[in-house]
Order: sequence, then structure tokens, then C-alpha cells
Amino acid sequence: MPETIHPFYEAHRGAMEAVMRHRLDLAETMLSKRALLSDTNAIRREVMDEFELVLTQMPYVGGAASRMSDFFMRLMGFMAISRVLRRHGVPLPVIGDIERETYKAQLLTVPEAERLAAGRQFMSPENQALLREQAAESVTKSHRDAFPGDFVYDFVEPGPGDHFEFGIDYKACGFCKFAARHGDKDILTNICGLDFDAYATRGIRLERTQTLAGGADHCDFRFSRLADIEPSP
Repeated sequence: MPETIHPFYEAHRGAMEAVMRHRLDLAETMLSKRALLSDTNAIRREVMDEFELVLTQMPYVGGAASRMSDFFMRLMGFMAISRVLRRHGVPLPVIGDIERETYKAQLLTVPEAERLAAGRQFMSPENQALLREQAAESVTKSHRDAFPGDFVYDFVEPGPGDHFEFGIDYKACGFCKFAARHGDKDILTNICGLDFDAYATRGIRLERTQTLAGGADHCDFRFSRLADIEPSP
């Protein structure tokens, strides 16, 4: 197990720790009333300590050149929260509910105009071109050898009768690999549950019928715009 944080994550460490502290602020009432944890200050300290460990475990997948680096930086902190709450005997469904509600509350602190602009950018032809390019790269042997902890995925074009704009089929998941390596498989589905709010708060409808974490051979993400970010006629 690495004992140091990769330089890319070290450069973003302060920002990631600030995000974690904000999440714990938002979760404090739920930790007390729903997880039935009396000493929330001790839980906060334990979570931040666990997050320091998670930072040393995070796989490097290409830094700023890879869109998946942002996924790890935004969501891996929930692994630390899940681990600590699991150790304190909080049921997994309760952990999942607390994390989803906390994440949604955090996302909604961003002004609506900014969130919807991010949604339009994600759905834009330019971003779709980038997704196609990075999907094609992700499946190559050279990329998989260089970044074994990364995601592997295909870009999916809509066919006749489809009602989505584009899709992504994840054939290998970085979070699943991380969970298998570090004994976190039981809390993995809580990470999957965060995706819907992450997109909905940006004006994007995510449809998904299966996940690798749930035993499928791929995760089928399908994206379309909600009314708030429909392009102007």
C-alpha cells in the first residue's frame, strides 16, 4: 500500500479536504438523528483521518488529461465516510441515504445558472467528441497497462427509436477496482447511487438499468437533457 499521496492529488489536497469538511457540516444532523451517533465531532475527526488514508490509495489515472481523475477526486471521499460509518455499525442503506442527501445538498450550493451551464457543456458536441476520444483511448492495451486502476468504457451512439442523446458503457470501473483492492465491495453501491443527483442537478437525465457493482458485465449510462438545458430553438 502506498504511504504517500500521488503528486497530482497532493496538488489538489487542500481543495479536496475543504470539500470533505463541507460535506461533514451538511451531514452532521443526519449523523446524529439517523445514524444515531452521539459524538459527531469524533466521527468528523475519524472520517478526516480515514480520508488521509484514502488519498494514499487513490489510483493515478492520468491527472488533468483524464476526465476520470475528477470522478475520483469528487467521489472517493465517500469511501472514507462509508468506512467509518460501517465501523460504527450504521446499516448500509442508512449510510447510502445519508451520503446521497449530503451530496445533493452540496451540489445545490452551486448557483443554478452555473450548474445548468455545466450541464449544457457536458451535453455539447465538443464534449461528446472528447468523450469519444477518451473512450477509444481507455480500451487500448497501452492505456490499460499505464493506468490499471482506470475506467474502461465505450461511447454509445443512439440508434433508431432511442430517446437518449448519447451513452457510455463502462466495461471496467475504477471504483469497483478500488473496492476490490481495499475491501470496500459492500459499500460500493452507495457510490453508484450518487450518480443520479450528480447529473440531475446539472439538468441532465441519467437512465441506467445495470451496474458492474450489481453484477452486470457493464454499466449502461444513457444521457438526455432535462427542459432546463434544452437548446434554444
